[in-house]
Amino acid sequence: MASNQIKNQHLLWRAGFGPAVEQLQELEKYTPQEYYKALVKASAGEPTYIDIASEDLLQLYESYLAPGKRGRLTADDRKLLNRKQQAAVKNLNLYWLKEMIASSGQLREKMAYFWHGHFACRNRNLFYNQLFLHTLRKNALGNFRTLLKEVSQSAAMLYFLNNQQNKKGHPNENFAREVMELFTLGRGHYTENDIREGARAFTGWTANPRGKFVFNKKQHDDGSKDFLGKKGHFDGNDVLDVILEKRQTATFITEKIYRFFVNDAIDKDRVQALSDAFYKDYDIGRLMERIFTADWFYEDQNIGARIKSPIELLAGIQRMVPMQLDNDNALMNLQRILGQQLLYPPNVAGWPGGKSWIDSSTLMMRLRVPQLFNDKDLMNVKPKQDDDIMMGQKADGMANVPAKRTAKPVKPIAGAGLINAKIDWPQYVGKFEKVKRDAIFPTISNYLFQVNASRVDRVAAKYIDSDNRDAYIRSVTIQLMSTPEYQLC
Repeated sequence: MASNQIKNQHLLWRAGFGPAVEQLQELEKYTPQEYYKALVKASAGEPTYIDIASEDLLQLYESYLAPGKRGRLTADDRKLLNRKQQAAVKNLNLYWLKEMIASSGQLREKMAYFWHGHFACRNRNLFYNQLFLHTLRKNALGNFRTLLKEVSQSAAMLYFLNNQQNKKGHPNENFAREVMELFTLGRGHYTENDIREGARAFTGWTANPRGKFVFNKKQHDDGSKDFLGKKGHFDGNDVLDVILEKRQTATFITEKIYRFFVNDAIDKDRVQALSDAFYKDYDIGRLMERIFTADWFYEDQNIGARIKSPIELLAGIQRMVPMQLDNDNALMNLQRILGQQLLYPPNVAGWPGGKSWIDSSTLMMRLRVPQLFNDKDLMNVKPKQDDDIMMGQKADGMANVPAKRTAKPVKPIAGAGLINAKIDWPQYVGKFEKVKRDAIFPTISNYLFQVNASRVDRVAAKYIDSDNRDAYIRSVTIQLMSTPEYQLC
């Protein structure tokens, strides 16, 4: 049976982004149930709205929204605005990543991160992105009904899925299709007619340039619809309610949450029980409590069973070994190289996760990451090409119709070669001051690994600096983080 330490590390990796250095001495003291209560308390309340828009960008954006101005923008005007927006979205990415690393609201940020992959959306408009991210963070542990409706009315998602083109007499089916296929019911639980009728219900749903939801009544088809076995003069909200009435929606969401937070191998009986309870109220927080406080969550087969995503890997290292980065561009480049860039999913289906995170190139880069943080090693690997198909869309809005790929090489971000991390080694090393020399290696190993790592003891020992105690602790940590075993959580 796993110790409290291993169980709490398991909890912190699944309900957060791994244990922080200041938590190391607490891990054995408390039961996982006690630790989970603390995580819930720390994540209670609405998060602060993340607003990183500079004054000059805000003024520029507002000036372009002035009456009559938008239609007269020159090509240079648009380039300037797009360039500033692109830089600002990068800053939003880094700000959120720092929240994942430093925030005490680990459970909230981890759930928002999950929903970010579930409701995959990308948009070049900073203000749409900020509103969308806040929607995910404030509803992360709330009610799924509320979350679904707010996401569906967000400017970022409406424009990403072309619903501004969805008008009476000329419906665009992209939004309705993805709401059912990817966000609620799953493929095979609706018909093509349901897509057509659902699209009619969503006609007139759009947003203004400031990101506020707009219902354009003139563009709305208010005729009778036949949707998922029900008939009526449905609008978009009615359609979402009909979808939520289907038990399949609760099942689909519960299965996806189980795979992400527990194990990719589904236990059908457990998922069914969780789904039945979730269907009664769609309370996300209660669903997560049922999972994270269950004895079966801490069974051996669920510990160390997931491959860390790139964001989990980057955040987890920085939580364990506190550091200050002088080169944020390098962190952006690492996200690209490892295959996961926040606020920039590959398409509307999000990241597939699991074993897809690992290939010959990404694994080697993952093993180098701790060294890159610790050394002045030049990051000379180029990001993979962006092979997205029109941001997951087609020109006609049909996201599932095959189309010619438009692969474009991704250029490394300027100045992204050196990470220039200032690691607070004294804070980390001080946690092991009472540990005897011969116990340092196994103690650190137990903190860093969620799997049996007996092989690592022999391999890593070859590269450890034994000159003095501090150097030994530092090198043990870096070497253990640079192993395949550390990729699992």
